[in-house]
Amino acid sequence: MFIPDLYRETDPDVLHGLIDANPFGILIGQRDDAPFATHIPFVLDHAAGPNGTLVGHVAKNNPHGELFDGKTMLLAIFEGPHAYVSPRWYTPGDAVPTWNYAAVHAYGAAREITDIDTVRAQQEALIAASEGNHPDAWTMDGQPERYIEGMLRGVTAFEMPIDRLEGKFKLSQNRPAADRTNVAHELAKSARETERDLAALMRERADK
Repeated sequence: MFIPDLYRETDPDVLHGLIDANPFGILIGQRDDAPFATHIPFVLDHAAGPNGTLVGHVAKNNPHGELFDGKTMLLAIFEGPHAYVSPRWYTPGDAVPTWNYAAVHAYGAAREITDIDTVRAQQEALIAASEGNHPDAWTMDGQPERYIEGMLRGVTAFEMPIDRLEGKFKLSQNRPAADRTNVAHELAKSARETERDLAALMRERADK
């Protein structure tokens, strides 16, 4: 990813935080001399390895699973809040429209997990993270065991230790402080949640 120094983010806690908040990512590899992508939810194990480890799964018949050999480098992309930025929000002067956003790229070689108990534990972690603290949160407990086992055997599970993390937080750092403040102000008024989230991120990182 092209990252001008002005927008580069290297703090692992910040990068991990974006992944945790936006776990539905894009896993990218290469098949037949062409890029191959799968959109899937991930769970990040912060403590596994120096940069953390991504855990996920694809359908058993998804050819992406052929790349989970522990050697082939893959890329997982996570997108945070983003929005169009109008020059109307700047102080008078030369300006053009742009787009503000936050994104994290994680690189690593995925390895297939075949132990059914480990696969189940991975899925339980994903379900728990997705269901949250709802009092009626769904779990695999109480479901017919034969059904659950069949579903688990219908996926190719993997873990992907992160070799390298890249973060780009493009938040109008190239503009004067007054412009950054006004951009955040305008985005905060939006009816779109992602634009309000971007405003909050800009305000949170105003001094960075």
